[in-house]
Amino acid sequence: MERNYERQDIYNEETIAELQQHYRRILELLGEDVSREGLLKTPERVAKAMAFLTKGYDEDPKEMLLSAKFNEDYRHMVVVKNIELYSMCEHHMMPFYGKAHVAYIPNGYITGLSKIARVVEAYARRFQVQERLTVQIRDCIQEALNPLGVAVVIEAAHTCMQMRGIQKQNSVTTTSAFTGSFLRRQDTRQEFMQLIGCDLRK
Repeated sequence: MERNYERQDIYNEETIAELQQHYRRILELLGEDVSREGLLKTPERVAKAMAFLTKGYDEDPKEMLLSAKFNEDYRHMVVVKNIELYSMCEHHMMPFYGKAHVAYIPNGYITGLSKIARVVEAYARRFQVQERLTVQIRDCIQEALNPLGVAVVIEAAHTCMQMRGIQKQNSVTTTSAFTGSFLRRQDTRQEFMQLIGCDLRK
């Protein structure tokens, strides 16, 4: 059968090799037999997975926005909502996941809509806390586009709360960060909240 799909993985081979040795030792310390069939390639797989999950360190979110910055006389709210995000809690190195809602009010410049999602992705693919992630996305858009205002809301579930510790599976954490019109004007902020279906007063 002819195959139309060829998998291509791009990694720093030296980094992967070193990570692989560390993960092999971690498995041994946890009591596993790294020579058994099911674990033979696990250290390499985990090394590549972690490299992918933290690829945001090699990306420049501000440059992403500037690469698609256009003059446009539009001064109404632009909202990109329900942007899926997957990140790693820096406290326990466990995933947290959810969605980001981002809005800005242009001030002479707009950016490609996909670039907003790419900014979220670039910051999420690092070891994070949700509070910092929210502010980083906001500040990046503010600095790159100098809009009249930026709004960011993130809703996420943290596996460090679901699988260990308090073990509350249904808990969701909501964080927000605003600049400009979203910060000064309650009606603008409320319009954004209504558009994304979120009420921070609850």
